[in-house]
Amino acid sequence: MDTEKEIIDLVVARLQNLPSNKEISIGSSGEFTKDQLIEHVKKDDEVGKKMVAIEMDFLRSMKDGIFYEQYSTSNNAKV
Repeated sequence: MDTEKEIIDLVVARLQNLPSNKEISIGSSGEFTKDQLIEHVKKDDEVGKKMVAIEMDFLRSMKDGIFYEQYSTSNNAKV
């Protein structure tokens, strides 16, 4: 399995966990339901590529601990 396919599968799996009754705004591209976003990611079109980039940036930030550090600082949590 190639890396691009694995990334798409990962993004689709993450999107499947979103609530069905919410729409997600992707900048100037508009608002999309979870099912619409999944289709865009699978088609690898412009919106799908944006969603993949957003998810990958988020996962990289989680890996680097950026969100955890911001959360713990903003909530005065002891680490």
